[in-house]
Amino acid sequence: MKRIFFILVSSIYGFASLACTTFCLSKNGQLVFGRNYDWVTAAGIVHTNQRGLLKTSYPNEEGSTIQWVSAYGSITFNQYGKEFPTGGMNEKGLVVELMWLDYTRYPARDTRPAVNVLQWIQYQLDNAATVDELIASDKKIRISDETPLHYLVADASGNVASIEFLNGKMIVHKSQDLPFPVLTNSSYQESAQTAKSYVINEDEVPNLDNSLDRYVRVCRMIKKLPDMPTTMNLTDYAFTILDDVSQGDFTKWSIVYDISGKTILFKTQIHNSIKSISLSDFDFRCETSPRMYNMNQRAVGNITGNFIEKDDKLERTILEKAVKQSQSRVKISNNTKEAILRYDETIRCK
Repeated sequence: MKRIFFILVSSIYGFASLACTTFCLSKNGQLVFGRNYDWVTAAGIVHTNQRGLLKTSYPNEEGSTIQWVSAYGSITFNQYGKEFPTGGMNEKGLVVELMWLDYTRYPARDTRPAVNVLQWIQYQLDNAATVDELIASDKKIRISDETPLHYLVADASGNVASIEFLNGKMIVHKSQDLPFPVLTNSSYQESAQTAKSYVINEDEVPNLDNSLDRYVRVCRMIKKLPDMPTTMNLTDYAFTILDDVSQGDFTKWSIVYDISGKTILFKTQIHNSIKSISLSDFDFRCETSPRMYNMNQRAVGNITGNFIEKDDKLERTILEKAVKQSQSRVKISNNTKEAILRYDETIRCK
């Protein structure tokens, strides 16, 4: 079962390697994080995750697990089960989002317990309030996986960092080492080096691969941020960028995190109207029930009131839909589906 879940995660994200875009914008003290999620299925659930929960990581092939109590509540976007998000934001304003990176090589086995690439995101949202705290967690845990990903992360203080695992070590770019707060599907060093000349010379049309092309286009739009119309707010500008680098039908979700306002806005390919969620509208105490929202339903504006209490039937329906729509790319057994659905039963209030 452990091996099956590992194969599931690897296969799912292997075919997303040609797309996905993340970036951060900052203007007049406001920080916004944009994200296009590109894949073959739009099925998904927005989950709330409570603080004060005792969790044990999903078993991995090496048999090493870690136990923790979630310090912060969060809202996450999930396709293949709760606790295994593609990204999200916690109540302190920390945002974590994944990207594909072919060159990734995670640390070799050592004394640290290990988690898979998706639960690593939930672990960070549960435990870290800042980018620096997230980076420091590398001393406590590591990723054991063959799915090659890197991450863009940001916090409420305006800190942004790219997190990569190259040659078995965590590689971080932040502050002066992060001239462009953008990430696509090339290493940060390669992307930033490539972007330098193209961003300076805006008349030059890049003849680049898809990943670097998107990177340059986003950097150019960030450079134009001071000239953004005064009538346009920063979240609207973020959606403008996401639309510009959209991969057509492959772009299933566009998400904008207003970190300063602790608000999340998103739209899906199926329902293109923008929905909003405010973290302040939720009670993240562990004594309260987690809530969930089917991403693909007709709605507009604030959808906080449309969240429902945890519904095992809906969870199963969305998972099975995602599995079915992904079957041309990945095979997921019934045993694996049941293991994912049961995993939540291992979590309880501390």
